[in-house]
Amino acid sequence: MSKTIQRRFEEYAYVLHFTPQGSSKVVRGRTGNIVEAIGENYFTLLELLAFPNITFEVGERVYIGKDRRDKIISVLGKLRYQDLSPAAKNELLNVIEMIVIKNEERFVNYFNTLQPVTPRLHALELIPGIGKTLTRVILDEREKKPFKSFKDIQERIGLKEPEKQIAKRILEELEGARICIFVKR
Repeated sequence: MSKTIQRRFEEYAYVLHFTPQGSSKVVRGRTGNIVEAIGENYFTLLELLAFPNITFEVGERVYIGKDRRDKIISVLGKLRYQDLSPAAKNELLNVIEMIVIKNEERFVNYFNTLQPVTPRLHALELIPGIGKTLTRVILDEREKKPFKSFKDIQERIGLKEPEKQIAKRILEELEGARICIFVKR
């Protein structure tokens, strides 16, 4: 019996940078309206080909799923962090933070469910601002009652701006961190 690997695709992506009449970094010889973007669910860095005469705003959410697309012709492929333009890298942290805030419930749930990675390292410790002491406090607090919001996390454990800390960790993972808790490879 063979196992089928379920491939997961992004349905939506957020624009990091738009180059009218640019050259693709993924498909050799391909030119057109090139969009560098980050996927909403798996934080996949993507290069997209847009329809002519369309413009984009940084942080704009665009549909890239299998159904009829209104702004994007095709997904050209995945990008590595190193392949992003300087402009896209410059916007990346802000766009990631925006995605985290828009999906607050999903990211708060990580605080309620993350487990140890190794016997000596808990996944919570990978989030900037959280060490062993704060991990213990989080585990104790979530045992009493699950966290409901970023504000709840901040008030109960004292972690300042959890959404910013999560965004920083996602950026570290995109830059090549060995252990990933948010980014799917």
